[in-house]
Amino acid sequence: MPTLEQRLLNHLNVLGRDRDPYLAAAGHQWVQDYIRAEFSQWGVVERHSFQVRGQTHYNWILKLPSGEPEHPGASPLAPILVGAHYDAVPGTPGADDNASGVAVLLELARYAHQHPLKRPLWCVAFDMEEYGLLGSRAYGQALKDQGQPLRLMLSLEMLGYCDETPHSQQYPKPWLGAIYPNQGNFIGLIGNLPSLLDLRQLKRQIIQVGAPCEWLPVPFKGHLIPSTRLSDHAPFWDLGYRAAMVTDTAFLRNPHYHKGSDRLETLNLNFMAKVALGLMAGLTATS
Repeated sequence: MPTLEQRLLNHLNVLGRDRDPYLAAAGHQWVQDYIRAEFSQWGVVERHSFQVRGQTHYNWILKLPSGEPEHPGASPLAPILVGAHYDAVPGTPGADDNASGVAVLLELARYAHQHPLKRPLWCVAFDMEEYGLLGSRAYGQALKDQGQPLRLMLSLEMLGYCDETPHSQQYPKPWLGAIYPNQGNFIGLIGNLPSLLDLRQLKRQIIQVGAPCEWLPVPFKGHLIPSTRLSDHAPFWDLGYRAAMVTDTAFLRNPHYHKGSDRLETLNLNFMAKVALGLMAGLTATS
């Protein structure tokens, strides 16, 4: 049976390709088909459509049930939503941005199917993140309009680049560099204040499986540090949901960000696998 690292590698080999929705439509469609096929192993796949420039785009959703018994008359448990965007900027295979996030999302779906969580888990593959978080914004607004509560939203945004070199990690504010490590060898958790306790728990679980982890709670929906808003959690912050980003910090560490060199061989699969295991443990513990 393939190990977690091997399964992640298999996903990355398929997902890591030019897949801009306009300039690489074939790759974009190929990746969508792969996500749907993987999700369909574990349940019914839903499609959420939204319009951009007169063209229809899709978010793909797998809703996995809770493993807890239902009590008659009790309100349904608010789900945990974990999302990752599958589009990429033109001219890059986007191995880290964001094939790595989608690969871990697919493995979280596998895990939650085999080991149901205390709460329902909704796995969502977002489109059009690179054009302004459009897929997550449309889906978040649809949930808000329906009055759908969420226990927590997690955005998986670049999970595979790790650099042990001193001073390989940069920060958007100088004072952050005085608090956090200068080596880019950790996974970051960045959440709004309502997610504070969840950030602490996720950090603890990720460290226990052997991956260094740092966390940053941000007030005012991240507007004081704009770079904390550059992924699919930000629309959920704006809509009042408890939400966080899981990230290797992107351009603050990875020199291949949005370049043709963002390729599979630049990623650290052992690091990715530990992050995935930590997220599995953290989500299992979330009540």
